[in-house]
Amino acid sequence: MTSATHAEVAALLERAHRIGSDPRNTNYAGGNTSAKATETDPVTGGEAELLWVKGSGGDLGTLTEAGLAVLRLDRVRALKDVYPGVEREDEMVSAFDYCLHGKGGAAPSIDTAMHALVEAAHVDHLHPDSGIALACAADGEKLTAECFGDKVAWVGWRRPGFQLGLDIAAVKEANPQAVGVILGGHGITAWGDTSEECERNALWMIRTAETFLEERGKAEPFGPVLPGREALDPEARRERAAALAPVIRGLASTDRPQVGHFTDAAHVLDFLSRAEHPRLAALGTSCPDHFLRTKVSPLVLDLPADAPLEEAVARLQELHEEYRDAYRAYYERHAIPGSPAMRGADPAIVLVPGVGMFSFGKDKQTARVAAEFYLNAVNVMRGAEAVSSYAPIDEAEKFRIEYWELEEAKLRRMPEPKALATRVALVTGAGSGIGKAIAHRLVAEGACVVVADLDTANAQAVAEDLGGPDKAVAVTVDVTSEEQIAEAFKAAALAFGGVDLVVNNAGISISKPLLETTARDWDLQHDIMARGSFLVSREAARVMRAQGLGGDIVYIASKNAVFAGPNNIAYSATKADQAHQVRLLAAELGEHGIRVNGVNPDGVVRGSGIFAAGWGAQRAATYGIEEEKLGEFYAQRTILKREVLPEHVANAVFALTGGDLTHTTGLHIPVDAGVAAAFLR
Repeated sequence: MTSATHAEVAALLERAHRIGSDPRNTNYAGGNTSAKATETDPVTGGEAELLWVKGSGGDLGTLTEAGLAVLRLDRVRALKDVYPGVEREDEMVSAFDYCLHGKGGAAPSIDTAMHALVEAAHVDHLHPDSGIALACAADGEKLTAECFGDKVAWVGWRRPGFQLGLDIAAVKEANPQAVGVILGGHGITAWGDTSEECERNALWMIRTAETFLEERGKAEPFGPVLPGREALDPEARRERAAALAPVIRGLASTDRPQVGHFTDAAHVLDFLSRAEHPRLAALGTSCPDHFLRTKVSPLVLDLPADAPLEEAVARLQELHEEYRDAYRAYYERHAIPGSPAMRGADPAIVLVPGVGMFSFGKDKQTARVAAEFYLNAVNVMRGAEAVSSYAPIDEAEKFRIEYWELEEAKLRRMPEPKALATRVALVTGAGSGIGKAIAHRLVAEGACVVVADLDTANAQAVAEDLGGPDKAVAVTVDVTSEEQIAEAFKAAALAFGGVDLVVNNAGISISKPLLETTARDWDLQHDIMARGSFLVSREAARVMRAQGLGGDIVYIASKNAVFAGPNNIAYSATKADQAHQVRLLAAELGEHGIRVNGVNPDGVVRGSGIFAAGWGAQRAATYGIEEEKLGEFYAQRTILKREVLPEHVANAVFALTGGDLTHTTGLHIPVDAGVAAAFLR
């Protein structure tokens, strides 16, 4: 890899960051930028003309030098002499590997030819909503001329590849006054002799198109408001969205599990309230970057916003079957021998008028980005309809992109998903101690986690430490409150689409002899752990049954559930209650694919919120030892002579839920380093 201190490389990265930081310029991971310059060849000592271009899969806003492919321009240009024609142009991508300069760098993308063959030192290829609106208008070529005059040329739709690079290069050569082109059905490409000129030209094209659409466009491009499709008030939207999310996620996960995302952005709600939204949604998205993430079209609920919930659920189920049938038919219409297998017939985008948009993907970021792309598509439709009519590329071309072997190869290069990928977990008492360790382990294994804790600040700190909202969200929960528990599960549904894995970990410990244990002590201990676990499990079962995806409920019980120790009546009785809840719920929920298991820790002193809150001092006094030696004391009384840490409990939770124990329910796993008196019988 060449040095990032090269002036043109530095300018390219700075330009990419500025352009990529503004969603008006391009979508996430969309578009690419390049620079051409000379550098000393380390072999010959002569000058080598190089191309630095954003590699496959990168994002402009966060681009680093490692994300650039570096190629020798003489070798890329020499490919013109061996180009076998458009029917075999995909072969050219593998040829780029033989044009690379040095080691490292990103894999060259399909757009490499565009950047290499256009005779300009700097090239930007972007997907701005305003540019795509012109590119997807029925009379886009005419509108492009009206908008830009002869400074921007038109290139008709062609799938990205070597031929498109040749086409753009030819158009530039034939139009020396042009600073860029509109690519029909796709986006824009701009160029310049310097990085500054290229960026200036690209931004001029984008802003000029925005102004043109605003000044020339009609006021209501999506038509009048449809009665009954107006947005519900914010609280009603949230309630309806939270109720529908698990159902919709279950439908969208028919072929493979998905993580969900919900948005009620104003542009989405306005689009769904208008008379033309069914027609436009059916036309699908157009820009390849869009429909690769959103599929060719969304599923749209065709009921009033305030329809009864049961009616909405039933209709969604009907529409889902229709969508799957239509998608299979779409695949069969266009698949040819050698086409990749159908990847799944479920929608990636589900639109509910009056409520908002649900989007789905293999993880939270993918689901969120899919929503962002569909919002881009709505903006494109608005612009195109404002000055003309929306006319995306035809279905056959969409299929060629969606089931492109090059895209399939990119998918094959993706790393294998982690064991808990697509799973959403809710962990109570996750702001510290064992719960915090469990949350960390679950996220490390690919899960999204709802960090539930009575201490809001602790929950927020843990969620932030886990990676923020694409990985974890914090909720404040007093597990004795039915209302707060219900709100926590609503938050999970809105953040990730539902819940698959619940860990009942919240608790306190009161260590007193029988005669000193008050009724209040007894009630508080049971309210938090026995009643709290029951309430959380009940809400979990409600959501999991609505999803229809099965699930896991894990109780963090205790060795004390089966071992009779001194001065521990309230705590140990509560743990015995939790242990039997495991057995009862395992028997009841198994028919729904919900497994219920438990973990019985003992002596978790270091890192434990319970021990730090006074329990440690009480137990140390009971055993007549110093509190700081309590962990060592517990370890020495075990068979293995090892201290138990929160991470060991987290390991057990993963063992129960990570996919290997698929036929296990009603089990309690001891994590106590071996206490013979607590062996399960």
